[in-house]
Amino acid sequence: MRFMKLKLLVIVSICLIVIGWVGLSTWIGYQVHAVCITATKHYSGDCTDALMKVVDEESFEYRFRNDAVWALGQLGNRRSLPTLQRYFTGVVPPKENYDQALSQYELRKAITLVTKGQNLTALWWRTDKN
Repeated sequence: MRFMKLKLLVIVSICLIVIGWVGLSTWIGYQVHAVCITATKHYSGDCTDALMKVVDEESFEYRFRNDAVWALGQLGNRRSLPTLQRYFTGVVPPKENYDQALSQYELRKAITLVTKGQNLTALWWRTDKN
């Protein structure tokens, strides 16, 4: 009886983890898609091209530019690496206001995702078209 309860607990736990991972992955994919749509309304080309131009465009609000940095990291396209590295200072402050500057934390995360290529949530939604 005790073994059956433990087995049931393990099965339920695994199911909850899988459901959570699928839900999180779907949400991230949706958010990346939303930022891409907004970027491609401003610039032509594929999502990565448009997002890189958003990051470079100083007339856009920092929040939008930081969203573009985050999305570039999620997409993991190596073409974005020079753009991300251009803005990364190497100094990540303990707290940042995403509305006042490009986030060094987000830039570091994006560079790591692009160079290491290990983004488990992207397995669910990312395509090679980006």
